[in-house]
Amino acid sequence: MSLSRRGLLAAGGAVGALAAASSPAAAHAGRRRVRTGFERLAADGYTPLAGQRVGVVTNPTGITRDAQHIVDVMHADDRVNLLAVFGPEHGFRGTAQAGGSEGRYDDPATGLPVYDTYTKSGQALADIFTTSGVDTIVFDIQDAGARFYTYIWTLYDCMEAAALAGKRFVVLDRPNPVTGRAALGPVLDKAFATFVGREPIAQAHGMTVTELALLFNGEFLTRPVELETVRMTGWRRSDFFDETGLPWVPPSPNMPTPDTALVYSGTCLFEGTNLSEGRGTTRPFELLGAEGINHAWAAAANALALPGVRFREAYFTPTFSKFQGKTVGGVQLHVHGRTSYDPVRTGIGLLVTAKRVWSGFAWRPDNWIDKLTGSARVRTMIDAGAGAEEVVAAWQGDLAAFRAVRRTYLRY
Repeated sequence: MSLSRRGLLAAGGAVGALAAASSPAAAHAGRRRVRTGFERLAADGYTPLAGQRVGVVTNPTGITRDAQHIVDVMHADDRVNLLAVFGPEHGFRGTAQAGGSEGRYDDPATGLPVYDTYTKSGQALADIFTTSGVDTIVFDIQDAGARFYTYIWTLYDCMEAAALAGKRFVVLDRPNPVTGRAALGPVLDKAFATFVGREPIAQAHGMTVTELALLFNGEFLTRPVELETVRMTGWRRSDFFDETGLPWVPPSPNMPTPDTALVYSGTCLFEGTNLSEGRGTTRPFELLGAEGINHAWAAAANALALPGVRFREAYFTPTFSKFQGKTVGGVQLHVHGRTSYDPVRTGIGLLVTAKRVWSGFAWRPDNWIDKLTGSARVRTMIDAGAGAEEVVAAWQGDLAAFRAVRRTYLRY
């Protein structure tokens, strides 16, 4: 029997990856074997896609356990009629920085047309799905666990547009890298809805993408889509990403490691200030600072005795973004107890102490902080002199209500 190159690629990407995952080497260091939604889809012979013309919404994180991209694998498999790829922010192959995308092009590796979804929604996005000629849209992107990470709103927009265009929608699950134990932080006020938060969910939602898809379809979309989800096996809500045995691919250029994701849902709030959030360094969102800040900030932050984290006086020179080429002072976060660490509470504590110790502190003029936190409450309370615990206490009622809704859609 002979196999074509296409057949060999398919075998290596799907069957080979699954076989490798079941070997003793794949379960090294006592890690459980987590099988992603794509692994289960491939093991099932792509049954949910049978007879369908398929398009995939994905980016560089859509990989198999042996680090082949799922688009390359499915394109090489005769069981899948793959017609198109849809790229989010940063692009399908990940060549664009924050706030950018790759535009419309033909993928050099597969020849497939790649359509740009970034900043597109509603009927405009539905028209793209119609133009592509697909029947079923598959979503497979690694999330970071924060409301303002745009891929979950790409999911939302694509579900809404698929419903408008009369397309099926299949979501392949991947782990929430910072666990799914709890929802944390303020809940979005719909008056502040943007692409960094379309609907009232918590700042750290504690859900996987399939659970979010079920939540969106059940609670928020006025016209629910024909939805199918493919869950993982082997994942527990208490798992951090390094306990899954899966390879990490940066979901965006400034999310280089799972450690970044661990702090991101809190320290990304510094995008709403005139301080650097560490972009342009090797530790984005772990390094924070500005010109004129010294050791006083680390001392004030450590005095809060926040659980699971310590702060080191740090100096760094961003290579791009805020303070490019300038040496700034600030802090580096060192998470030493990640099960007790609360990233959102920590982010609020850092905002409060930065404002107290540095006279140059300012919010971004467009009040971007309100879009990130989901309302004007955090900004106005901090400006009025509220402490971190007072700010955190103010959202607990909204958070409790969201947790009750969220519980209905948890699947692990």
